[in-house]
Amino acid sequence: MTHQPFRGLVGLHRISWRATATALSNLDAIADGLAWLVGDPDEVELDRTASYHGPEVVLIDARTTNKKRALASLARLGEHNIQHLLASLEQRLDEQHVLHFRLELNALVDGEVVLAETSGTSTVKGQAKFEVYPGQPAADQIHETIDMALNMAKEKGRDGA
Repeated sequence: MTHQPFRGLVGLHRISWRATATALSNLDAIADGLAWLVGDPDEVELDRTASYHGPEVVLIDARTTNKKRALASLARLGEHNIQHLLASLEQRLDEQHVLHFRLELNALVDGEVVLAETSGTSTVKGQAKFEVYPGQPAADQIHETIDMALNMAKEKGRDGA
């Protein structure tokens, strides 16, 4: 009996997007941007809380554990951004195979996807958790998944620049 290495199973466990806004922010526009990223407006949650100094802060969270939607969400970053993530994979990937990155919030609200160079307050935190199975090097599986997202971005004509 032969076993094929887990072909077709490689992908993402989940992808999540988080933004922090004040009550003065355009919450609908931010929520719409995160809904577009995750591919489902029902997956967006707003959590209103008071900050340490008193004013209201809104935490906006969007996530999916659906493997196809998670991969499509990563592909929405566009070719340019995915290639940039590949080039900086060692710095962005943690021991649990989670890829960490940020997008510029103002650009997202304007309909653009721009990787943020710093972790300022006007960013959207992205985390993509990769599936890694025994029998294949983790790096190969992660690169294969990112390549699938890159191909999806190319098919959709998203350059992300």
